[in-house]
Amino acid sequence: MSTYNILILGASYGSLLASKILLGAHSVKLVCLPAEADLINSEGFRVRIPIRGRSEPIELDSRKLPGRASAAGATDVDPREYDLIGLAMQEPQYGSPGVRELMNAVATSRVPCMSIMNMPPFPYMRRVPGIDSELLKPAYAAPEVWEEFDPAALTLCSPDPQAIRPPGEKAAGRKGQRTAGDSADELQGRPLRCREGERDRAAVGEGDRCCALRCSRGQDTIAGEVAVL
Repeated sequence: MSTYNILILGASYGSLLASKILLGAHSVKLVCLPAEADLINSEGFRVRIPIRGRSEPIELDSRKLPGRASAAGATDVDPREYDLIGLAMQEPQYGSPGVRELMNAVATSRVPCMSIMNMPPFPYMRRVPGIDSELLKPAYAAPEVWEEFDPAALTLCSPDPQAIRPPGEKAAGRKGQRTAGDSADELQGRPLRCREGERDRAAVGEGDRCCALRCSRGQDTIAGEVAVL
């Protein structure tokens, strides 16, 4: 199975998506603030997932997963070097200095994009029949950053509202709608499948506390599920 190079804008919520992608032995680059990038590059990131019947959550350490994770600032990445781009920032952040310019580079690269934003990206709304997307512009903090995006190359996934950053901690299942473009359809779902040799799972924990996070094989899903080994 081929592996892919994936760029994710936003390291806080994006780390949850990244941890599931890493299970498939793919490479992930997280775009974040310089201090956060330095921390991730030196110490990795950890995602804790609560499991029914257990008092303590399972911790996924990016350094122990099959894929490779790294991080960089908004001015230090070239979207053209990636196979898929994840949009994992909250909507107002896309208009901030540095990110605004990166968004233009993402749009003109025509690399397929997958959003797990807190609201649908403006270009996606252009794909919804019967909606005058122009009337929605006031709902966006910086609607102009979306102007160059091709709606056919951008898809929307359902966000997971249970993802939080625990108070005092260092910074560090969703289902996807298919994109409209053929090349994007080819990628949709595929980068997030685990490699055959991994048997769709990566073990975490030790001894009787060991569990496995398994990637779903569904064509339109990137949800992960936790199962006791």
